[in-house]
Amino acid sequence: MSNATGCACAPTTTDPCSRCDVLLGLPVVHVETVERTETTMTVTVSSSWQLQGCADCGVVAPSRGRRRRVLHDVSHGEVPVRLVWRQRMWRCPEAACPRGAFVEQIPVRVAPRGSITGRAMGWAIGQLRREHATIAGLARRLDVSWWALWRAVKPELERRATDESRFAGVTSLGVDEHVWHHANPKTRGPKELTGMVDLTRDDQGRVHARLLDLVPGRSKKAYADWLTARGQEFRTGVQVAALDPFGGYKSAIVDQLEDATAVLDAFHVVKLGTQVVDEVRRRVQQDTTGHRGRKGDPLLGIQTILRAGAENLADKQQARLARAIEADERHEEVFVAWQCAQQLRAAYRQQDLTDGRHLAEKILASFRRCPIPEVARLGRTLRRWREAFLAYFATGRANNGPTEAMNGIIELHRRLARDYRNRENYRLRMLLAARGLTP
Repeated sequence: MSNATGCACAPTTTDPCSRCDVLLGLPVVHVETVERTETTMTVTVSSSWQLQGCADCGVVAPSRGRRRRVLHDVSHGEVPVRLVWRQRMWRCPEAACPRGAFVEQIPVRVAPRGSITGRAMGWAIGQLRREHATIAGLARRLDVSWWALWRAVKPELERRATDESRFAGVTSLGVDEHVWHHANPKTRGPKELTGMVDLTRDDQGRVHARLLDLVPGRSKKAYADWLTARGQEFRTGVQVAALDPFGGYKSAIVDQLEDATAVLDAFHVVKLGTQVVDEVRRRVQQDTTGHRGRKGDPLLGIQTILRAGAENLADKQQARLARAIEADERHEEVFVAWQCAQQLRAAYRQQDLTDGRHLAEKILASFRRCPIPEVARLGRTLRRWREAFLAYFATGRANNGPTEAMNGIIELHRRLARDYRNRENYRLRMLLAARGLTP
């Protein structure tokens, strides 16, 4: 099955075919014929005649006819599209001119030595960013190899990545580590990457997170070096810096972001409280029974209940909790630790930030004096992070949650691509997927 149609516009017109531009999205050129079979679609195009001078000497060059150049364009449904460009050729008549023969170029249509049209590149980048597509899948749609598509897309991603304007206007910054491979670090480099995320709020107070960069390592140096490279103007503009309880990132913020307020992430603080409850439960379990939890042990039966918020427990769950605690007086330690963890949750759940801060200050004063060693250790940890812990209530609930969301997007695209071997390709791909290349 095949058919061919010609362009409805006169081929001798001096302007590109506007109707072909609207219908086919092919500006600058005329569409001469369109042929389609069950497996491919071939569109033959050419540009209008024009007087052409040599780019080196300026002498008017006579035409030497045309040559056919096959390009890959956006697929038509499930059918790959081949764009046959009847490319004009000229030869410079000036004997002393080093240029000799040359051909026409339309940079908006295709790169000088490229095989994929600019429209196809834009479509592919959009699919990668918005539709969670893969390079391999898009290469099949365009009927090209993986490397052909990536070689066409990568320079554009690199150009966007080096554009410093994408760092402008950042007033709130998040940081978190990310494990990008599980291979031997000697052959693939550091396993962990430090990711910086833009947490700036819009006029309505909403955060539209963007991944700003991924750098190798998880240390003060990795974060501080990136901040130094951004320049003084960027560092001065950052007012809030959210982070997990890792001392290396905190030191980098103190050194490089002197005017910023460091905020300890609420999720990780609550997670520390939940871990304390688990540690106390396991210790009491071992002390009372001499073994780890087994079926029928009261404390093992409530381990999932102890990880939940009190406000989420049903009456039946509350009854199970009470029975397990009353089974042995030594289980009271577990209940006290659980109540301490609930106080942490309650501080963050207060509708009034002032009330939340007052409760947080009580936690700082009481936890470190608790006779339960695990709770006392948590109290000392929070006291060391006192300013960053309380900053949550002074910054309109600033937190590192959107940074964790960016990690989720990164993990999704890594799984879609079946892992990465090249860290720079990984960085560019994740910056695109997580809106990092959008100013």
